[in-house]
Amino acid sequence: MGSFRAQVSNTSSEADGIELFNPNLLERVANQLRGDGLIFRPLNSRDFDKGFLQLLGQLTDVGNITKDQFLNRFHRMKSSGGYYVIVVEDLNCGKVIGSATLVVEQKFIHSCGLRGHLEDVVVNSEYRGKQLGKLVVMAVKNLAKSLQCYKITLECKDRLIPFYESLGFKREPGNANSMHARFPHDNPAEQSRL
Repeated sequence: MGSFRAQVSNTSSEADGIELFNPNLLERVANQLRGDGLIFRPLNSRDFDKGFLQLLGQLTDVGNITKDQFLNRFHRMKSSGGYYVIVVEDLNCGKVIGSATLVVEQKFIHSCGLRGHLEDVVVNSEYRGKQLGKLVVMAVKNLAKSLQCYKITLECKDRLIPFYESLGFKREPGNANSMHARFPHDNPAEQSRL
């Protein structure tokens, strides 16, 4: 594989779209990435047209989200802060082919510390086996560290535990449980406006 690069620009036009977060945050982690014709960057408001939701559909149920719903959610995430969706784009075809999200939670504990949550890690099935999953997870992990999170946590299926352990994540004795209460919604479109 060639060299992966972070797309970092200080100027952008409306045609370039809006980045979810400052791409300069990725300069600290971009040097560990490799690939041919691939860039590593923040989610952009134009990524609806670059297959971002279809990529997430390889991970879980996304639903039938319109471009307006995507943009509404994008702008709410941007304005509230604490959301860092990193994508890998294949410049050869103009598609988003990998992604992971860092959600930063503000806490009172740990001296008003920050806790990171790794979410929605996915690599397009046609690109798997090229270490992109590891690279994007490590980028999120390093981003959390550079943002001074005191820890980063994740939930995963049992079959993925060895993958995350290979990247330095550990199950803590006496604290290795994940519990959920799911709430079915009658109108998913209504939920997307929150």
